[in-house]
Amino acid sequence: MTTNPVSTDALIELRIENIALLFDPLDPFPTPTRDLSKSAEDFIVEWARELPRRGPIRLILHIPSSAQQDVSQLRAAFSNHFRQRARGVKGDISELFGVGRTSLVIGLTTLIACVLGGQAAVMLLGAGSAARVLSEGLIIIGWVANWRPLEIFLYGWWPLARRRKLYQRLADMPIDVVTA
Repeated sequence: MTTNPVSTDALIELRIENIALLFDPLDPFPTPTRDLSKSAEDFIVEWARELPRRGPIRLILHIPSSAQQDVSQLRAAFSNHFRQRARGVKGDISELFGVGRTSLVIGLTTLIACVLGGQAAVMLLGAGSAARVLSEGLIIIGWVANWRPLEIFLYGWWPLARRRKLYQRLADMPIDVVTA
């Protein structure tokens, strides 16, 4: 006698009346390389976001018994689609870090110019209130110029990395097809 071990996978269930509704109708390629439809992807991704962030995800796809579809092609289509999404987000992260590096160079250059300008204002105008206000104002402008690169490098990439990891988990998820 064999026993079925209890699965610890987080489950997503999708019931579809027509296999064609899973795929983008404008995509002319055969099933294993076709993109999922926007509504199917949104449904799966939103459900997956509600699941625990760790551990495997399993998709149970309920299709009508009349549907003639190669299950391996369905699995390949889902995997290919979400792997492509993960690659796209990886590109978004790279682009964001590129913007961050450019912004950091601009921000640090602005900060240096503002600090030097503030010191020049004190030297030219003396130690009076006007020179102090101008000097402090320039320093504030210099730090504000660094706000965006600091935001990118400290916080901005986290949501993208989380989304990429989710797409990778979805690309690796086993798919059980149940005919009804």
